[in-house]
Amino acid sequence: MRLNKTAAAIALLAATFLSGAALAEDVNLMDGVTPRAGDNPMVEGGKYKKDCGWVIGMSHFGVNANTWTVQVAHESEEAAAKNSCINKFILLDAAFDQKKQVADIEDLIAQKVDAIIVQPVTSTSANASIEKAVAAGIPVVLHTGRIESDAFTTEIQGGAEHFGKVMGDWLVEKVGNDGKIWVLRGLAGHPEDTNRYNGLKQSLEGTDIEILAEEHGDWQYDKAKKLCETLYLNNPSVDGIWSSGADMTRACVDVFKQFGTPIPPISGEGNNGYFGQWIADGFDSISAEYAPAQGAAGVRAAVALLEGKELYKHYDYNPDGWTVEKAKEYYRPDLSANVWWPTELSEEKLQELYGK
Repeated sequence: MRLNKTAAAIALLAATFLSGAALAEDVNLMDGVTPRAGDNPMVEGGKYKKDCGWVIGMSHFGVNANTWTVQVAHESEEAAAKNSCINKFILLDAAFDQKKQVADIEDLIAQKVDAIIVQPVTSTSANASIEKAVAAGIPVVLHTGRIESDAFTTEIQGGAEHFGKVMGDWLVEKVGNDGKIWVLRGLAGHPEDTNRYNGLKQSLEGTDIEILAEEHGDWQYDKAKKLCETLYLNNPSVDGIWSSGADMTRACVDVFKQFGTPIPPISGEGNNGYFGQWIADGFDSISAEYAPAQGAAGVRAAVALLEGKELYKHYDYNPDGWTVEKAKEYYRPDLSANVWWPTELSEEKLQELYGK
């Protein structure tokens, strides 16, 4: 009986190779992206295979939300432009409007695109539309935000809890068991904000750390700068700051410099402007990694499905935090503060978009 099972497995493997389908292990979506541990079903190889000449659509939750979301769009578009089998790449901007995202996805279904990439506005905003797309035979790649449905074809998720916990663990070590902190969150209601915050809460379990203030800065520099100015004027005695995004970190650092007082330990992210501050001012920080190249990874996942390759349903992206020494390896003084690391944009595109 064992020999029969072995022979069947060998036959199945041989058939896979003869059919031209690649194993999931052969698909590299992005550095640091790995199949999720545990129960992780496979997307059948060949199920969505189509001849070259594809049209791929993307529903972006909000292109102009901040500099990171803008770069995600650029990374996605450049990855699509580099693939000769993609005839057309349609990027639609939901502008953080749930109804607009529903309409955008249904528009892509009506256009009979070959694959759809979705960054959800909220954990429920795209569920029904994704289900419609899959029912129409269109594979859906989900990334940068989890949803309350498993109707999608495959997902690539930066571990938001992991991101928040990387920063939270570091901050707990810096401020001690009974420190007092500010918490700067992202966009209220967005699944990435909720889950990053859940990661912080895991770090704070079992400590007596007090959250003096908790505000949503929407991952934006201007809004966070006003928030930090208000918080500082109300009570400047803070031991550390947990910031959910680098544009908000940059804003708070500038506020402390503006008032001429020492910068408390503050978490950051892989942004060129923040790296420049960190290197120049020497404050205590850690950089959680959240590459805008996830946009390119989403395109690669769609391409892999259309090529007939086998994929896992769930992929995770849980990189370690960066030290200032690693930040120095990436920092580019010849580029603006708005570029994010790591990136897959070509040098030509970096200079075109971010060159000084």
